Amino acid sequence: MSSVQDVYNNIYSTFHSMREYLSPVLKNSRFKETGCLTPEEFVAAGDFLVYKCPTWAWERGLAEKRRDYLPADKQFLVTRNVPCFRRARQMEYTDDGDETQIADGIDSAEDDGWTYTHSSRVAKTMDEIAHDIMDEEEEEEEARRRLQDISIQEDEIPDMDDIPDIEDDGVIEEEDPATVKPEAAANDKILQVRTYDVFITYDKYYQTPRMWLFGYDEQRRPLSSSRVFEDVNPDYVKKTVTIETHPHLSMSLASIHPCKHADVMKKIIERMGDGVSAGLGKAGQQETGIRVDQYLIIFLKFMSSVVPTIDYDHTISA
Repeated sequence: MSSVQDVYNNIYSTFHSMREYLSPVLKNSRFKETGCLTPEEFVAAGDFLVYKCPTWAWERGLAEKRRDYLPADKQFLVTRNVPCFRRARQMEYTDDGDETQIADGIDSAEDDGWTYTHSSRVAKTMDEIAHDIMDEEEEEEEARRRLQDISIQEDEIPDMDDIPDIEDDGVIEEEDPATVKPEAAANDKILQVRTYDVFITYDKYYQTPRMWLFGYDEQRRPLSSSRVFEDVNPDYVKKTVTIETHPHLSMSLASIHPCKHADVMKKIIERMGDGVSAGLGKAGQQETGIRVDQYLIIFLKFMSSVVPTIDYDHTISA
């Protein structure tokens, strides 16, 4: 039988859908002031995410659920088969891993307050997140300069005829594990884990991205709602994270409420802006800490506080 919280969540989901439908589309950029995005900025941030992290892709969704304020072929983003190696309650507390607020001015006692978890994958401070993003372009430029400095002399390259064949050295080729028949492989200790499809949509009412999760068990069977909640920070289960209908698909998925997303992003923008104005940036560098197209890279980093065990870090190692 559904709990009172489940009934409330269903009513709220219906109310939010109607409220989003009636909300006007944000036309003018308020990214720096509020942490919100226009649909055009959401698309730009999505394009940057797909460019930096090819595991992400744009999807069209169902034609009857298409939003006309977004391009027909860029309705939402998805990355599939993201591994989830353990349950959220298996995350261990350490002496120096106490939870701290992610955004100043947000009461941690509220249901939707944001806190850092004890996952080593999540940056401990917003300053660290900011520095990670801002240092990426400098690191890439340094790597390119190093590659240009590397030169290989022709006399250092061995002649192909001097390289012995495997047969000449009497090396016996072993059986490739990848060619082992399924029957034999079944007896080995193969790591089987849960996986998730992770979606990002644009919420017109809150004017921010919104994350959705669809999970599979170790045999690729869809996870029930209760089992999905095993992979969510317990502080957010049925509060910040509830089961709702995906806006572009006829599916019920776990969704992370976007009501605090803009507040958190605004705080991060302010921290990053302060860092540059304090002299961390190079001469001629823009005074703003981040560009609007970097929004989703940072968004995914602070979403890790809600789903600390879903290992999508490899998708955002831009």
